Parts: sequence; structure tokens; C-alpha cells
Amino acid sequence: MTVQEKIKAKTRTVEELLALVPDGAVICNAGTGFQGFYSKLHTIADRLTKPVVVYGYAGGKDNAYFWDDQYKEKFVTWSEFFGKPLRDRHPAGNVSLIPLHLHAFMDRFLDVYKPNIYILGTTMVDRHGYVRTPLSCPNRRAIDMADIVIACVNPLAPTVYGDTEISIDDIDYIVEEANPINTFDPGPLTDVDRAIGQNVATLVEDGSTIQLGIGAIPDAVAQAFMSKKDLGIHTEMITSSMADLCLAGVVNGSKKTLHRGKLVGGFASGSQKLVDYLTENPSVYLMPLEYTNHPAVVAKNYKMCSINTCIEVDLTGQIASESIGPRQFSGSGGQNDTAEGAIHCPGGKSIIAFASAITKKDGTRISKIKSVLTPGSIVTLSRNNIDYIVTEYGIAPMKARSVRQRVDNLIAVAHPDFREQLRAEANKLMLW
Repeated sequence: MTVQEKIKAKTRTVEELLALVPDGAVICNAGTGFQGFYSKLHTIADRLTKPVVVYGYAGGKDNAYFWDDQYKEKFVTWSEFFGKPLRDRHPAGNVSLIPLHLHAFMDRFLDVYKPNIYILGTTMVDRHGYVRTPLSCPNRRAIDMADIVIACVNPLAPTVYGDTEISIDDIDYIVEEANPINTFDPGPLTDVDRAIGQNVATLVEDGSTIQLGIGAIPDAVAQAFMSKKDLGIHTEMITSSMADLCLAGVVNGSKKTLHRGKLVGGFASGSQKLVDYLTENPSVYLMPLEYTNHPAVVAKNYKMCSINTCIEVDLTGQIASESIGPRQFSGSGGQNDTAEGAIHCPGGKSIIAFASAITKKDGTRISKIKSVLTPGSIVTLSRNNIDYIVTEYGIAPMKARSVRQRVDNLIAVAHPDFREQLRAEANKLMLW
């Protein structure tokens, strides 16, 4: 069969594909642009006797299976990471987190669950019979294991190079959906953000390989890197600020020992400017998170600097990045992956950067450096895997420091309003 004949033979409507969803199905996905399928998933509710599990996708605001209470017993959503939709929906009881490190999240999931359906948001089929997931990588094991593999081909999806291609022969069905790629612009930076960025910049040498998270502080760090030279990127997520560094010539990957000259990432999320930079760019290479985030791979990079943020930290260096007390806010993500890789990399650095305090709506100020973590808080990053903790007030070295030294160093970078209290609590708890 020709490529066009294969496309014709495999093309189905969304309604036809929904009819293939079995009772109690496990549905997984990769890529972006499958809104049509999920927006109509609730229409099969009446025939379900066992709930359908959707792993990893919360869906848009119009997805009734996720938001409408009448379907919450019919569809449950599991994810290794909570974004705002999952946080908002969590109280309804049909959303739950699976604690997993990103370098192993799909393998550990697939060790336990077999996907009945694997949905891929992709580019259109090219003349060679291949599609690509536009801003992330497919999971090859999930493709092999799934009963049904569906490609939601999108004429608006950009082509980004890397381990993203899938043969039409590995796809059971095709449905076309013209969905714009979701983008967002970075938010404004405060003076505190900029001060933190400048402090982090003093720790990162020219030629280093960097990983940055997302948000105001990583964006401020990137801006502070504009005077650097020959940086490389090996990261979980490629962000808008990374595109800015590449376009400015700060990042060229010339010193990288792993994938020299390549911007390597697991997935991308950010502005239209970022998408434009990634599209058909030979210097960009997307690779599976099982590879980009594996600590042994991260450690192979030249002077790897893992730079992330957190919700709070205690005086011994335990870092809570995913929950506010027991309430899940995000997820472990790749923070521990990249930090562990960095501490095993010659010249590498594991860095956590955050504002020393937050001000609530009622004007109350709360220290993000605590004598002990808020009860119920999840420790995302072990105190054993951190080299530096940075706030707007300076840098607290953690590597090879005793508990007494850590306490002193962290109090020194805490907000001045809380330093005396932290010292008294540390003495009471005998943190020495």
C-alpha cells in the first residue's frame, strides 16, 4: 500500500474511535493536539460499568469527563504531576497523583498497567509515512504494549527534531484535528526575582551545561546568564528563556561533552517565540525523559548545573517542592533526577533558588525557610543532593556542610524578619 492508501485505510472519526474504548480502559497519551477525543470522551459514560483511567491528561475547560461531577465515578485521572487543572479538580475525588521520578515515570507505570489505548498528538503524515510528536517524545514501550495506537494528526503542529518520529505502520488509527499549539508568554519579574537570578549566576561558570525549571525565578536566572559564554543545555523542559539564551548566542553547546552543539530536552512548553525557535531547528534534539532525566546520563554532561526552585526548605536542607503541607501542588518532576546527576558530575552543581519569604493576600509574611517543614510536606529533594540554596539575600553552601553549618548558612539567607526566630527554634530543636 502507498502512504496515502494507508492513511485512508486507517482514518476514522472521533466517534468511531470512542466506540473502541473498552470498559475500564487505561488511556495514555503523548504529544499535543488531541482535544477532540477528550472533549467527547464523556459520551461513552452510559455504557461503562468500570471507570476509565486517563493517565496524564487533564484536558481543556470543555472536557466534561474531567470537570463535570456527573461523570466523576466513570472517569478518573492519574498523573505524575499536578498543574492548575488537576489542583482545581482534586477536591472532587476523581484526580490522584502517582509519585514517580520523571526518568522512570512511564516504565514504572507500564510495569503495572497495560494501556488499552495510546493517543499521540502528532504532525501530519509525511510523504515517507511518518508523523512526529511536536513538543515531546512518544514512549516506544507504550506504543508496543498498547492494544490500540491512535494518531491525532494536526496540520498546525510544528516539526521538532529528535526521537519524535513514528511510522504509520505502528499506528492503528488516524483522526485529523486542527488544534493551535498552546503557548504562553513569561510573566513579569520582580526585583527579588532579579536578585536571586544574579546570585545564581555567580555560581555558574562559562561553558557549563544547564537545566532550568519554569517560572519567574528560572526566567530571572536566564536573564542573569546573558553575560555568560558557551553554555550548553541538557534539560527536562525547554522553556522560553532558554530560547532567548540561544538566540542571544549565550548557549551554543560548544563545550558539551554529551551531544555537543545540541540543545537537548525532554519536552518544550512556553511562548510562540519558543515554538518558532524549535521548529525545524537542527540544533534542537528532543529525547525521551527516560534518557534526558536519567541521573547517570545527566552526570555525563560538562559542569552540569541543575537549577530548580521549591516551596520551602528546612534548616537542615530538606527541600519540599511539590506540596503545601499534605496538599499536592505539583509533583516530583525531574528535580531529583537532575540534582542527583549534577552532584555526580565533575564540576557539577545542584542549586535550589527561591524567594526567602512570601506575602499572603492579608499582608502576612511567611518565611520559606523553616526550622522544620510544614507538617505533611513531601520531601522532593533529599538534603543529601543539594550543593547550594539561593535566595535574594545570598548563597547558602550545603555541600559537605554539617547540620550546624547548614543552619548558620540558611539563617544568613533567610528574610531578616525571621532570622532571630529561626535561630531560637534551631537551638530549641538542637539542630547542631
